[in-house]
Amino acid sequence: MNTGWRWEYQHYDPKTERLVESLCTLGNGRFATRGAAPESTADAVHYPATYLAGCYNRLASTVAGRTVSNEDMVRLPDWAALRYRCLPDDAPPGDWLTPDHPSLRHCHVSLDLRAGTLTRRFLFHDAGGRRLGVTHTRFVHMGDPHLAAQRTVFRAYGWNGRIEVAAVLDGDVTNAGVERYRALAGRHVVEHRAGVEAEGTAWVACTTSASRARVGLAVRTSARPLTTVDTACTACTATQTSVLPIRRGRPVVVVKTAALFSSLDRPRADPVRRSIEYVGHAPDFPTLLASHRASWDRIWSEGEVRTAGEPGRILRLHAFHVLQTLSPHTADLDAGVPARGLHGEAYRGHVFWDELFVLPYLALHFPETARGLLMYRHRRLPAAREAARRSGAKGAMFPWQSGSSGAEETQRLHLNPRSGRWLPDHSHLQRHVGSAIAWNVWQYGLATGDTGFMYGAGAELLLQIAHFWAGTATWDAGLDRYRIRGVVGPDEYHDAYPDAAVPGIDDNAYTNVTAAWAIARALDLYGGLPATRRAELLGQLGLAADDLTTWEDVSRRMYVPFHRDVISQFHGYGDLAELDWDKYRARYHDIRRLDRILEAEGDTPNRYQASKQADTLMLGFLFRPAELAGLFTRLDYALDDALWQRTVAYYLRRTCHGSTLSSLVHGWVLARQKGPDAWRYCREALLGDITDLQGGTTGEGIHLGAMAGTLDLVERGVVGLDPGLDGLHVDPVPLSEIPGSAFSVSYLGHRGIRIRFRPGRFGVRVPPSLLGPLPLVLPGDRREQVAAGQERWFRLTLG
Repeated sequence: MNTGWRWEYQHYDPKTERLVESLCTLGNGRFATRGAAPESTADAVHYPATYLAGCYNRLASTVAGRTVSNEDMVRLPDWAALRYRCLPDDAPPGDWLTPDHPSLRHCHVSLDLRAGTLTRRFLFHDAGGRRLGVTHTRFVHMGDPHLAAQRTVFRAYGWNGRIEVAAVLDGDVTNAGVERYRALAGRHVVEHRAGVEAEGTAWVACTTSASRARVGLAVRTSARPLTTVDTACTACTATQTSVLPIRRGRPVVVVKTAALFSSLDRPRADPVRRSIEYVGHAPDFPTLLASHRASWDRIWSEGEVRTAGEPGRILRLHAFHVLQTLSPHTADLDAGVPARGLHGEAYRGHVFWDELFVLPYLALHFPETARGLLMYRHRRLPAAREAARRSGAKGAMFPWQSGSSGAEETQRLHLNPRSGRWLPDHSHLQRHVGSAIAWNVWQYGLATGDTGFMYGAGAELLLQIAHFWAGTATWDAGLDRYRIRGVVGPDEYHDAYPDAAVPGIDDNAYTNVTAAWAIARALDLYGGLPATRRAELLGQLGLAADDLTTWEDVSRRMYVPFHRDVISQFHGYGDLAELDWDKYRARYHDIRRLDRILEAEGDTPNRYQASKQADTLMLGFLFRPAELAGLFTRLDYALDDALWQRTVAYYLRRTCHGSTLSSLVHGWVLARQKGPDAWRYCREALLGDITDLQGGTTGEGIHLGAMAGTLDLVERGVVGLDPGLDGLHVDPVPLSEIPGSAFSVSYLGHRGIRIRFRPGRFGVRVPPSLLGPLPLVLPGDRREQVAAGQERWFRLTLG
């Protein structure tokens, strides 16, 4: 049963334990620990793991006779491990107990979203009638980014004796959390050392094999009642074993407090010595827990998106995972937006385009965090420029998958689990990631008015991306248009034309339109800069001012293909064969991964009008109808509501939703056009991870973009809240399943603006400040203001 602030599991089921571990992960934006039971070790059921944001390492593997190199987010030593067994006075020692032991009679897992704590309760009942109750309470401190703690309480029912407890700090770990990667090299940490200090603090040190990041983890273990402790250390692991008396009514309490440091920290220090000293001065468990709860209270006051019923509970869970992956601490780190959070090893912890779905929410709630994530991209601008240069282009060509350095980390081979074959991977041709970065830069600027960033790092990002697009587009005299060839769109299924010798498709509509948009916004920003800054940027770009006239031309004459009176996903899409959808649904039932099904049959989705996820319809996610129509007008194309609705209907019938982002985008687009099926897709987006709709993928890490996207769905999609140059725009659409919502946002320096939306009404409260009034733009271009310290309600006419 899940209540408003608790996410709970009443039974233990080995088949779903990986899912529970992912959804019960705890973190603070710097590091996170999966919600595995402390008794467990990595096996087919359990996968305890801790990950540090921005900590990557590269290993080489042999795949299909080829040597491939992969960079992965590194699994770090397990600080939470705890083993125990009963030593009754009247019987031999019992087994070491785990959730898989046959004496388990009850299991209850409770994730407290408000407090950021995970509680696991077990009750074991052996053949002799003895019962042992075990309660673990764990948190990763949201206020102190280096600390975590776990308290375990043992209670004896119907017996007296002793309990043997082994507190383990296990550094013998490998990356093995994704089955299809297990044939690849996974031992990223080497050069282990472990020990126990005189005062009882256990520690382990290790180094990543290639990136040479040094990690130190120290654990202070305390037990009540007091007892002697035996220690045993190997090169990788430190174990502290206690035998404690236990009586009915007299619980045994064991607390592990952990400190994590690495050579990635600033200022630099020896990670092991620092972790030992730090954990030695850490407060006791109750004091740490109180300060941790207070930190979460502050974050919820800024980050909660409140609505009623089932959607409200799920949104709170989604916000929890977004905020513990990308917390205020993230602003100070060199870390991007890992597509699967800090929750597992799928996608190798890489950064894709998911920030497109995450940063709109962060920019309105935690602008410093959003800025820090954009700086991750800016620090990798030299690598993007070098990638463009090597490809024969100019400007900045950002990688589809990014990790530590900004180099392209997309694998060149991928495994089809259905056929067992390793296949070429051409997804690195998704150049539209650059437009996603440009869009986020622009949205951040609109939300914050941060001219320091926009005139500095933001301008460099936006102009370098525009420079790449302006140079990549080639002139086609026959079409009298500019074209972008040899790419892959968001769909991903279509990476080549049927029977083509080289990968890539031409004129992906989403890529071309967003490229033209990015160039236009770069010119807008450039035009508003001081003359000295304009000259500096032109020097960086290697351009003269007259060269920008070509940019203007490209931004107005980019080719967009059409067929059958709809926008074509790419040039030639309408010439592809139609798929027999009914046949494949009848044969396979779940066809979300149609690409794997077809390949296993010796076929390919390249031959069919069949898409993995929203592609052309992504334009409706990024741009309001009027804005999208304006973009097409600028390109000298006509786009009215009827054409767009035909386009939406066309692709809705030809999309199998093989990505969690697909339901989100389709629900968004249908909601904005008041489509009758909108809630079906919105609900799928809400349920995607909690019900593991993709079939086993959530256990490998949550889908961060989809989770953040549901928060954005309420704010930008349903309420229609958009930061603009002329004010905060509000343009709601009716969605009966989300009839009202409330949240606090930041806009142009105003912090804690309280927004409340009810059917037909919209309320705004602006906290007292020295800033001027908050400008609002309501439906019908109605202009209003709310002064600092004032609350106003407005009536809205909803169509």
